[in-house]
Amino acid sequence: MAIKQHIRLTVDAVVFGYIPKEGIVVLLIKRTIEPYLHSWALPGGFVRDEESLEDAVTRELLTESGVNINYLEQLYTFGGPDRDPRGRVVSIAYFGLVNPTNYKLAASSDAEDASWFNIKDLPDLAFDHATIIDLAVKRLRNKIRYEPIGFELLDQKFPIADLEKLYETLLDRPIDRRNFQKKINHLGILFAHNEKQKQVSQGRPAKLFSFNEEKYFQLKKEGMAFEI
Repeated sequence: MAIKQHIRLTVDAVVFGYIPKEGIVVLLIKRTIEPYLHSWALPGGFVRDEESLEDAVTRELLTESGVNINYLEQLYTFGGPDRDPRGRVVSIAYFGLVNPTNYKLAASSDAEDASWFNIKDLPDLAFDHATIIDLAVKRLRNKIRYEPIGFELLDQKFPIADLEKLYETLLDRPIDRRNFQKKINHLGILFAHNEKQKQVSQGRPAKLFSFNEEKYFQLKKEGMAFEI
């Protein structure tokens, strides 16, 4: 018996950044097409017949926002029958981390604007993209416990206070800073520089650190237990 099937396939990209004065932000684009004309949404679109899922999400992200990322992690498949008014559309969502200061946003194609939004102050979103972002935030918070976070989000050199603030922002709660620094030092993922940076909120200049890339990515690959 022939199976009647009219499912179409899309990809969506959840790109998180970290801005010290704002917290965790996510990249959104404003649509120039129906449905949800002029609504904010995640960068994404239909997968072409000749391309892989990874090529499709990279292409959509670049053309709609100007952001080019080499690696995006697959998040989840969203396939509710009523999630798209155009018909049955299944979407594979991906997520990644970037430092927003390294990118100049440039909306084009199906997007008239691209901007970063604090994850705690999002506009009304098209489709089920609020649900997708909510799941991505939960995944990001869980990652803290089994792999290091920060290399993609912080400047190349940073005071330890920036890393503490990043973890506090991700966890959405204060942390014991002395205990945090002790555990981070035990992981061996930081290099200490002789340079110092004057802090706006502190009287004494703070020592600058960089990530030990070899150790960082070794732990990212092998996993770790990090309870704070």
